[in-house]
Formats: sequence, C-alpha cells, structure tokens
Amino acid sequence: MKIISIYFILLLFTSLAFAQQQTPQPVSLQNIVGNLYEVLDGRGARGGVFIGQNGILVIDSKQDENSVQQTIDEINKLSDKPIKYLVNTHSDGDHVTGNQFFPSTTTIVSHENCRKELFLSKRDGSPSDWNNSGLLSFVPSLTFHDKMEIYLGSKKVELWYFGIGHTTGDAVVYFPDEKVAFIGDQVFVGRAQLIHSYKGGNSFEHVKTLTRMLETLEAEKFYSGHSDVLTREAVQNHINEMKTLQEKVKTLIEKNKTLDEVKNEFEKDQERLIEVIFNELIDQKN
Repeated sequence: MKIISIYFILLLFTSLAFAQQQTPQPVSLQNIVGNLYEVLDGRGARGGVFIGQNGILVIDSKQDENSVQQTIDEINKLSDKPIKYLVNTHSDGDHVTGNQFFPSTTTIVSHENCRKELFLSKRDGSPSDWNNSGLLSFVPSLTFHDKMEIYLGSKKVELWYFGIGHTTGDAVVYFPDEKVAFIGDQVFVGRAQLIHSYKGGNSFEHVKTLTRMLETLEAEKFYSGHSDVLTREAVQNHINEMKTLQEKVKTLIEKNKTLDEVKNEFEKDQERLIEVIFNELIDQKN
C-alpha cells in the first residue's frame, strides 16, 4: 500500500508539472522604448506592438484565440486607439494563426511571398488550412515586394525584404527612430536555426539575407520570435556560426561521407539543419 501511495503521489506531481508546461504564461507587453512594446508569452511566437498617434500596429498574431484576446486586452490597458495594421513577419503558424481573431477592421500586411506560402501544403504534404474560404478574410490583403512604409500619424514604420532565408517571405519591421527591428524567425539563439526547405527557405541565402540586413539598417536591437533581444554583434555571430556549419558539412561531403555519417559529426538537435545544408550542397554539386 505504501508503494502504491508513493506511486500515485509521483503520478500526481508528474501530471501537474505536465499541465503547467502545457499552459503558457498569460500574454504581457514589455516596453522597449516610448510607445513600442514586445509581446511576450501566450501561445505562439513573440511579437510587437506600436501605439501611434492615430492607430496601433501589431507584429505577428499568436496562435490561438485566447492569446490574441489577451494581447488585445493588454493593448486596451494602454490605449483606446484602433488596431489599424497587423504585420505577419512570415507564414509559420505560431505567427499567423491568430490573424482570424483580430478585428475585421484590421488591415493584415505581409511580404508577397508570405501570402503565397500560406496556401502551400504543410510539411507533411496535407493541404493548407488557409485554403478554407472562411479564412480568406484573414490572409494578408496588403503586400509589398522590397520595401513598404506605413505611417501612424507622423510616425513612420518601415517594412523591408532582404531575401530568402528561413522562408521565402520573411519581412523585417524596422523602427528607424528607435533603431529597433523585429525579424520574426530569421535568427534562433540557443537552438539550431530552422530553414523551411518545403517553403523555399535556403541556408546559404539566409546568410546573405542577414548580411544585407545588417548592411542596410542602422538597427541596434533585433527582436526575434523565439529569443531575447539581440545586438548587432549577436546577429553577426549567428551568421558566422552558420558559415562554420556550412563549411564543415562541405568538407565532410568532399570526403564522400553519407548524410547519416555527416549528421553524426554534429549535435543531435542540429540534425534537421545539417540535413538542409547537406541537401543544398548536393544540389549545388549536381
């Protein structure tokens, strides 16, 4: 009986721990500077909010209705201005699924390739949910090619496209006065970079894209979907790390190593990225 009691106590604590892991912290807005905020927690990636003179711009839309409502509630504590624009930095579900829960008066904006990618098949080949006619109203209705400027009163927000990388449609939302850029999933820290080949992403283009971003923008702080704020040095370090991985994979291929043999030379959590780089190099070779 004593053993059984201990077993059930352990089971209870395990269940509680699992439940805590499954329930995210409520959404909060963390002030960056002035009227610019980072959106933290909830279900889905980190995003941003800017409160302008005549309206509000939100960057990325979380992943479920509850998290979107929490975001809106937090915004309403700061301002009664309307949410005029919602910018999707790219097409991943944790950044765009919440589009459908924003006010119908909100204009959804993205790079033109991001909009196209919403309709592509999922990673497993199944049809995209965005092909459902009921969701068409929540697909970006305003797109851009290289650069777009959005004004909220006298305040200018810049949307930039620097090229293929994580996907083919990654946008950078830049606040020139604050020297702050929101970059979506273009840099991961503490985990391997994701490159979505099935969406046309490419690791070698990723390096070029981030390099162009640093050369073009005077941003000093970079806010990503899944890490704390990054400096210019941190972004450059990421670029250098990607180059190092690519060179190592190239060297192993030149030694006629198979994909499995190449993967064994890296950390387990890097396997997906290494496979992407391997396949890209084989394609280049052919």
